[in-house]
Amino acid sequence: MQLLISLTAVALLTYTGYSLFPVNATTQGFAYLLLVLIIASRWGFLEASVASVAATLTFNFFFFPPVGRFTIADPQNWVALFSFLTTALIASRLSAEVKSRALDVVERKQDLERLYTFSRAILLIDHIEPFPKQLVRKLAEIFELSAVVLYERRAEEFYRAGPLDFDGLEDQLRDAALQGTSFTDAQRNRVITAVRLGSEPIAGLALQGGAQMPDAVLQGIANLVAIGLERAHAQDLSSQIEAARRSEKLRSTLLDAMAHEFKTPLTSIMAATTSLLANPDQPAKSKAELVKIADEEAKHLNELIEDAVEMGRLDTADIQLHTESSNVGELVREVVASMHNVIDGRPLNVVCDEQPPAAPVDRRLVKLAVKQLVDNALKYSPPDTPVTIRVHNGSGVTVTVTDHGKGIPSQEQSRIFERLYRSPAVQNQIPGSGLGLSIARNIVKAHHGELAVASRPGETTFRLTLPGDKKAGPH
Repeated sequence: MQLLISLTAVALLTYTGYSLFPVNATTQGFAYLLLVLIIASRWGFLEASVASVAATLTFNFFFFPPVGRFTIADPQNWVALFSFLTTALIASRLSAEVKSRALDVVERKQDLERLYTFSRAILLIDHIEPFPKQLVRKLAEIFELSAVVLYERRAEEFYRAGPLDFDGLEDQLRDAALQGTSFTDAQRNRVITAVRLGSEPIAGLALQGGAQMPDAVLQGIANLVAIGLERAHAQDLSSQIEAARRSEKLRSTLLDAMAHEFKTPLTSIMAATTSLLANPDQPAKSKAELVKIADEEAKHLNELIEDAVEMGRLDTADIQLHTESSNVGELVREVVASMHNVIDGRPLNVVCDEQPPAAPVDRRLVKLAVKQLVDNALKYSPPDTPVTIRVHNGSGVTVTVTDHGKGIPSQEQSRIFERLYRSPAVQNQIPGSGLGLSIARNIVKAHHGELAVASRPGETTFRLTLPGDKKAGPH
């Protein structure tokens, strides 16, 4: 089609210069030369060469005497005609090479853009799926490949992507990952290359389909895959180290919290027993009072131990519930009564709806969650300010705990429920483990409820909502 158009253009130009607007041979020669250059720049050397020969023949036939014959009377015209043909061919060749190089530049630019896009995609890969699986999927999408397979030597796993199957090359991929070998199948447009970290192969990568890739682009892809795999491996190691560090911190903070919490009841028990041993002849009423104190504090200590054990167990997502329909208002009052030593005369008000709010809950766990909220309010508010607990019915049963402390900065409100998180402003001033609010939220979530916070300077409210009309069965 392009050849036909080229010949037609030569014919039209000949008709125009010979019949429509007659011109001399020099002008027509320049017109032919311009046409050949246009064809060369538009389509290529083949079309320009055919147009050059056709223009030479018509130039001879219509513009060199004797006109109408393929002969030339003047030898100088032979030189002119040969010069025209040579100039047209050389010019068309140069134009075709310029066009080819321009196309190469465009293709290299596209390759660079794809490599850049791929490098960006590697940085944005999340942890929802295995990293290599997402990596090969991004590679297939960005480079428009029909099949991609990655064999990772460390995990000994194959990861596949693309619309077509790419089977039967497992051995070559293993060899590439272990020995650094390469394999090319030009017929099927397949290539297998080693992915190296430095000089050591760490994976084998197989690609199929898409445009023919230069070696530099293929090597760039392999290098980016190596960087991505090593980055993912480093993140995995970092996560393992962080998990170990947090686990060690958990043990340490639990021990610190236990030592702090246990100190008060132990001191009271030791004071009572020391007094009994030092004065065995004191009145029976005094003895009974001391024994009662020791008994109450022993019970309190037992509750603290159970809570500590429970907190360690609840620091996971797997919480087993044993639910029963319960009056949440009564549960809150029981929590307040059990914390009389901690409250120690603080103004604390419990306000409940007249109609007792009931919900199917695990009594012990909900009491533990409420206790964490009350303890948090007491610790982070001045001792002369009130703490208010409200229990009411609505869309479920809601318990709010309000204190009048400094408040929680807005940038920290989204983090206070994180495991072991404590605000830098208080972590060295007020004792705590950073587990209480995290465990409270885990308990509430296990009941299909919600725990939220609203805070401003001078007032903080934690809102605990439990479903009141659906039975929260065991998890």
